Amino acid sequence: MRNPLVEAWEENLNRMLQAADRALEDQFGDEFILHPARLPDGATANPQQDGLFRVTATFTPGFGSALGKGYLLNIDIVSLKEIPAAFREKIEAFAVEWIERELPVHFPGKDLHVRRDGTIWKITGDLSL
Repeated sequence: MRNPLVEAWEENLNRMLQAADRALEDQFGDEFILHPARLPDGATANPQQDGLFRVTATFTPGFGSALGKGYLLNIDIVSLKEIPAAFREKIEAFAVEWIERELPVHFPGKDLHVRRDGTIWKITGDLSL
């Protein structure tokens, strides 16, 4: 059975990431051809299911990580075209800056940050409920 406080926290996180997805679509949505199995941006109620981008996060207890527990950020570009590394880095930099700026808005009073953990990005800090 899940904890309702955890569910509420993760719903809030998901809403923020859906807004990040929309921001990425606004900024870069026309840069690559959409995967043919994906609907165009705005076609579904969940921006993670349409358009060029899918921004999600998955909790990790952080075993073996210097940063410890947190939420692993997944910033996917859903296209059949190969995405150049420089463009992927540009997308990630935009998304990380956007999320870092929005964390205090969506989680007031929490000391949360987006940090690089090896090759991935992770939301870390005060995850208390």
